[in-house]
Amino acid sequence: MSGRVEGKVALITGAARGQGRSHAVRLAEEGADIIAVDLLEDIDTAPYSMATKEDLAETVRLVEAQGRRIVARQADVRVLSQLQSAIDAGVQELGKLDVVVAQAGILTMGSNTPQAFFDVVQVNMVGVVNTTAAAAPHLGPGASIILTGSTAALLKGSVDITGAGGLGYAHSKRHVARLGHDLASIYADQRIRVNVVHPTNVDTRMMDNEFMYHAFRPDLENPTREEMIPSLETKSPMGVPWLSVEEISAAVLYFASDESRWVTGQQLKLDGGQLLSTLDAGVPS
Repeated sequence: MSGRVEGKVALITGAARGQGRSHAVRLAEEGADIIAVDLLEDIDTAPYSMATKEDLAETVRLVEAQGRRIVARQADVRVLSQLQSAIDAGVQELGKLDVVVAQAGILTMGSNTPQAFFDVVQVNMVGVVNTTAAAAPHLGPGASIILTGSTAALLKGSVDITGAGGLGYAHSKRHVARLGHDLASIYADQRIRVNVVHPTNVDTRMMDNEFMYHAFRPDLENPTREEMIPSLETKSPMGVPWLSVEEISAAVLYFASDESRWVTGQQLKLDGGQLLSTLDAGVPS
């Protein structure tokens, strides 16, 4: 099957690398034009670097290699006016907006300062609200909004090892899960669907950094990526340390396509069985 989103225009935040880039390229492969947004600046409380202008340029190259159009803009999801400008520019050039993928997210780690909590909540929760609000005027019947949650939203204590930032991460993703449910109710009569994808660990820069190596292998002085992997595997009933970005993009493609045209309000867990031990792994109350 090909052309599953042929003729659609998709907005993707956090599109310069990682999951966001993967989503942009996968949707382009299936016929979509892309509005790509990313911060392109570091955040002080995050112990890993954010994406760069060069990263976003590579996303542009990869999408154009699929024969699709792309409008790429630097914008901070924490600032509604910046998102509005980026989305308006994309819609003006590409003609419409059919799919919204609120992907941008961070995990601040290694600090118990309030700022570490606030930074991650501002990006992961406020940024998602801003993205959906800025996109709303451009959406019509048949549109799809896809929010990126996390198994951290549904599994208590899963990110406690990362301090105040981990608490902020779980807090923000719980609210994203609830937001997806409530927006689905609000938009149902307009035939705009809203769904949430909840990945477990994903092989991106958020996981692949020295802080995480130490967090999962505190028994080692200088742990490596390879030495962290067995610890991740033990936390998965299916023995998978993390998923690939392409595996998450497959779920995003389904929700973006007309194959899911009557599917809304779903909380899709891509977790390798991580949540099997929980009796209540639905929408947080």
